[in-house]
Amino acid sequence: MVSKRFTARTVATAAVLALTATGLGVPANAAPSNSRTFTVVAEDGVATDTAVAAIRAAGGTVVSRSDEVGMFQVSSDRADFAARATAAPTLIGAAEQKAIGRKPKLDRVEQEHLPAAAGARAGAAGAAKKGAKLDPLDDKLWGLEMIRADKARKIEPGDRRVTVGVLDTGVDASNPDIAPNFNWSLSRNFAPDLTDVDGPCEVPSCLDPVGTDDGGHGTHVAGTIGAAANGFGLSGVAPNVSLVELKGGQDSGYFFLDPVVNALVYAGRSGIDVVNMSFYVDPWLYNCTANPADSPEDQAEQRAIIKAMKRALVFAHNKGVTLVGALGNNNEDLGAPRTDVTSPDYGADPYDRPIDNESCWDLPTEGPHVIGVSSVGPSGKKSDFSNYGTEQISVAAPGGFARDGFGTPTYNTPGNRILSSYPLKVLQEEPISVTIPDPKVDADGNIDPRVATSVFKQCKANGECGYYTYLQGTSMASPHAAGVAALIVSRYGKAQGRTGFGMSPDLVEQHLYRTAAEHACPEPRLQQYRNEGRDETYDAYCAGGVNFNGFYGYGIVDAYAAVKTPLKPSARP
Repeated sequence: MVSKRFTARTVATAAVLALTATGLGVPANAAPSNSRTFTVVAEDGVATDTAVAAIRAAGGTVVSRSDEVGMFQVSSDRADFAARATAAPTLIGAAEQKAIGRKPKLDRVEQEHLPAAAGARAGAAGAAKKGAKLDPLDDKLWGLEMIRADKARKIEPGDRRVTVGVLDTGVDASNPDIAPNFNWSLSRNFAPDLTDVDGPCEVPSCLDPVGTDDGGHGTHVAGTIGAAANGFGLSGVAPNVSLVELKGGQDSGYFFLDPVVNALVYAGRSGIDVVNMSFYVDPWLYNCTANPADSPEDQAEQRAIIKAMKRALVFAHNKGVTLVGALGNNNEDLGAPRTDVTSPDYGADPYDRPIDNESCWDLPTEGPHVIGVSSVGPSGKKSDFSNYGTEQISVAAPGGFARDGFGTPTYNTPGNRILSSYPLKVLQEEPISVTIPDPKVDADGNIDPRVATSVFKQCKANGECGYYTYLQGTSMASPHAAGVAALIVSRYGKAQGRTGFGMSPDLVEQHLYRTAAEHACPEPRLQQYRNEGRDETYDAYCAGGVNFNGFYGYGIVDAYAAVKTPLKPSARP
């Protein structure tokens, strides 16, 4: 899905070496070597030993492997290794991690507040509808009220045994709203820093400690899912569940194949109940099996990504993980995709790629068993940026829409977005706007007055403080749905085995759909956003009926209905 990238700091664009597309690999500060690193994926049904033998025959050495998905990290000093591996009948392909060039990303949707933040009108931070006040900042969380999470917690606030994996850039466990619910024992980092895209490593190993987030995105997502209802800061949809950091994204916002797949496999092995995925796997917006616009090497790489991701998603689902994914911010119908002009977004210059819907996938949202979530604003209108379409959408949820409420005082104000937790470190690095390089928060932790309507600080009597900011995107909608899924597991899950607790992801999905608030297509069905300053590329046609349509799927998720409505008698957790 497009526009899931973002940078937490202003990054120089001078040419430097960088690792490419698919891969975790060695940290970029490792000692120089003639050996190169590859990601290799085996064909279906190929035994691990057979795949390893083929890799060795091609001149490679297996460094690490994920047997559940037939994926291998390989080093080789042969110039022709990738070609030899791709030619092997037991291997799908090999993608090299090349040092080619740096292309840091800044998300145009999630960071839309940057250009206008300095000029935001004082007192205009509230959206058209304010939520019920629970924690001090909850009156700014219109999303909680829209999905009736404020009412739901009176019945089911979440069960501590229910674990929600935040597959993202990390989670700042020092935030006082995250700390009470953070699960240290299960949390893992699968994405070592790559200095060429992430900047200097914070620790010698380049593997950031668990409980940190140098990107910010993951902490924002985590707060929406499960910030504690503790009379401090703000609260999440499921304020009593356990939050598990699954760091699969780089600090710079890239999500490469190996960390994502390894995080999904770990989630399945570890019994995680719900995993939120607000990203797409770089560097291809759409991974195609044989796009004529792509080189043979790039085609092989994409086939490997498709196969590994689908295997990982199926593995996690079969192990009991409910998978929730953001539908994307490219304002397009996923069933009728436009020409991809942004790929590859890393390692080489993008070029035009006509997309065949039958042989191309936006992953993970178009992968098996993923609940795809679109974004709506405070009025319930589909966000201008949100992807849509009957082919892939499942449900809708509050994701923010800065330009919602045209003709009202709330139009284009910060409060139309989603407020959630954010790391202090990132706010001290993030500029006020694209034209004002000053940081939003100074070295002493003080918020710059010019962003006082979009950044908030809450402190305890002991001096411990938490920070919060607004973002928008389907990345913000997905965690609302993931939070409701966690409430469903909390309410209706059962003990499994001697120590486990959980619920079939198929039943979670069914109940989520059955209890969503149905929302008919708008009239006229062809929605235009001219008043909001958008051109014809944002025009969106809503197909379908009240029960299911391309803008809202089965409806806007409803936490209260989800915990109040009994499971169907035939359903068994």
